[in-house]
Amino acid sequence: MPEWTWEYEGYDPAAERLRESLCTLGNGYFATRGAVPESRAGVVHCPGTYAAGCYNRLESSVAGRRVVNEDLVNLPNWLPLRFRRRPADGPWGPWFSPDTHALLDHRHTLDLRSATLTRTFRHRDGAGVLSVEQTRLVHMEDPHLAALRTVFTAEDWSGEIEVESALDGGVINGNVHRYRSLNRRHLTQVETGTEEPRTVWLRCRTSSSDIAIALAARTSVTGQRPVSSELLPARQRAVHRLVIPLVPGRPVGVEKTVALHTSRDTAIANPLEAAVDRVTAAPGFRALLDSHTAAWGRLWRRAEVRVPGEAGRFLRLHLFHVLQTLSPHTADLDVGVPARGLHGEAYRGHVFWDELFVLPYLNLHFPEVSRALLTYRHRRLPQACRAAAAAGRAGAMYPWQSGSDGREETQELHLNPRSGRWLPDHSRLQHHVGSAIAYNVWQYCEATGDTEFLHTKGAETLLQIARFWAHTAVLDPETGRYRIRGVVGPDEYHDGYPGAPRPGLDDNTYTNVTAAWVLCRALDLVRRLPAWRREELFERVRLDGGELSRWEEVSRRLRVPYHRGVISQFEGYDDLAELDWDGYRSRYDSIRRLDRILEAEGDSVNRYKASKQADVLMLGYLFPPAELRWLFQRLGYPMDDDVWRGTVDYYLRRTSHGSTLSGLVHGWVLARVRRAEAWSYVREALESDVADLQGGTTGEGIHLGAMAGTLDLVQRGLTGLETREDALWLDPVPLPALSEYGFPLRYRGHWGVGVRLRSGRLRVGVPSSEESPIRVVLADRAVTIAPGETCTLVLPAG
Repeated sequence: MPEWTWEYEGYDPAAERLRESLCTLGNGYFATRGAVPESRAGVVHCPGTYAAGCYNRLESSVAGRRVVNEDLVNLPNWLPLRFRRRPADGPWGPWFSPDTHALLDHRHTLDLRSATLTRTFRHRDGAGVLSVEQTRLVHMEDPHLAALRTVFTAEDWSGEIEVESALDGGVINGNVHRYRSLNRRHLTQVETGTEEPRTVWLRCRTSSSDIAIALAARTSVTGQRPVSSELLPARQRAVHRLVIPLVPGRPVGVEKTVALHTSRDTAIANPLEAAVDRVTAAPGFRALLDSHTAAWGRLWRRAEVRVPGEAGRFLRLHLFHVLQTLSPHTADLDVGVPARGLHGEAYRGHVFWDELFVLPYLNLHFPEVSRALLTYRHRRLPQACRAAAAAGRAGAMYPWQSGSDGREETQELHLNPRSGRWLPDHSRLQHHVGSAIAYNVWQYCEATGDTEFLHTKGAETLLQIARFWAHTAVLDPETGRYRIRGVVGPDEYHDGYPGAPRPGLDDNTYTNVTAAWVLCRALDLVRRLPAWRREELFERVRLDGGELSRWEEVSRRLRVPYHRGVISQFEGYDDLAELDWDGYRSRYDSIRRLDRILEAEGDSVNRYKASKQADVLMLGYLFPPAELRWLFQRLGYPMDDDVWRGTVDYYLRRTSHGSTLSGLVHGWVLARVRRAEAWSYVREALESDVADLQGGTTGEGIHLGAMAGTLDLVQRGLTGLETREDALWLDPVPLPALSEYGFPLRYRGHWGVGVRLRSGRLRVGVPSSEESPIRVVLADRAVTIAPGETCTLVLPAG
């Protein structure tokens, strides 16, 4: 395949949901899955359109309990366009569907450069052969527009086609099969209408969040005059029906342009009026395509990772999907990082900790987007403080799953599809999400030099998270160590001790070490603030010097458990039983979701030394070797190459990689300690969604954190790039399978810093158009690179 396109040949109903996710088109404001326009939701297809931040809350009855869930809402479907044909002097045939009509050929082509999805197919019936080409886009320059152009060509017959172009409000959230027993109808008060001569509209509201939604569609014909044209509003659908004559060899185009607005938008008086006005003023398809492609061209120039070969194709696809979810338009919205992008309904569209894997990449390309995503967290800081207070804690306790207003959205029950049982969900005990937010605040400010944000919103967020950890940690008088009890770590398999009456684990190493890091950074920030800023900040967060003394103490004396010379994942990990890994691998095709397998057998993964994904090893992902050693030494624990390598080996043998993030983290860590094995994990991270390695999950939405993380693996992981102390720090590691790459950076006001590895030489250059030099720190020296100059670092062989 060409490096900029992904093609899907033939029609395979079993693979449609996966293709629909991977062929999603979006612009950061909204996205639409790659469903065929004539499809209806069902077992095969799942058409879906999702607007960033558009949530709704519904109540359901599950396992005899009433539960409330908030979901990202599947909005009215703007895609519907179906057709049937009538040969000269013959009757109308049935409406076309690839599920009921024989196809001579069928192909989808996703063009990443122009961000379009083109579908071509031919089918034959008694009248002859009809050729169809459809191209769609979700406009990147005007985030409220989308368009679909369909070209019909009769190859060997004459007659008419009837086309129905519609807006469908009769949709539900139906993308995730295991949610089928829940209430899924989020839209209410559906109304439709028309605006002569070519426009239909639909408006509705979400049932509880009361968000008004409006769409308007304009349909026109090129290449032939319609025999008839009717606008037909109905109860749930607004339809524009056209009858168009066809003659052999003469293409006829049907152009459908759609505008979408909601009451969350700024600078509008009414969503319906805004949608109708926008679609009326929109140019034709060709002009829309030109401006859309130009907007994408600007994005590619700012962000593209240039890697040759197959790895480069995967990375480009990953960047494409990241930018469809988080584009410069996101900077104007109050939204977070949805773990599954805007591509499906898994995880209910919620915001987890995935920004930990996303923002480091965005910081150096689209810092305005990173700032907006961190502002989403700051706006929900009061809610996090109320949650902490309700739990008897100080500071801010951010939710594991966040949505519209920042309350905890983690479900109380989750379904094991293997056993069919609904089980308690304790993942809300993953309080390490607060450390992830603090980490992102610090990383963003180091990369951008945005002191205004750091000294205000960033400082408030960071200090309240630090306060939470300092208050949560409890001194153990026997050991003189502070302990954090009753949490769940990134592993997620272990949510309690075997047979224990209460959920949660004690002294999860990842949680404790990142909490210590947060406290250190908060103390650093306070020391660096000008006196007047410090007084102002202390007043805003009601902080005093005595509290800082406790932070200092806790940051040095948090407990980190060890066993047999390696770092324990949590206190008591070594007491767990060893799992028969070979036995389970021989019995099951995949043991990625070992927790579900064991529960279905009446067992529990809590009993075993088995991890879903990297937990302790996540520390090697977040912190470069020198900083990780410093953190452990500050806590008074041994950390050298032997300890870390032994820890890596230990958990490699006990991890099932039940998350797409696992391969990414292991590849990142192994690139520095066991290079020969790193590539297999990196390759898994690259292929995870395309190959659907998690077994059906990609059809419910792509994994945004893993996709962005692979980009950052090249950007920071392989280069060892850090942004701190007003410099770019580089400590590159050779990885033979990724021996050539290049990318631009936007660093502290510099728009075009270029980084390129080729033939074992890493070059960092500042374009002559820049106004000031940058400082680069290498392993053996520090250099200042002036505009128009390049610094070259020769990598060691091996």
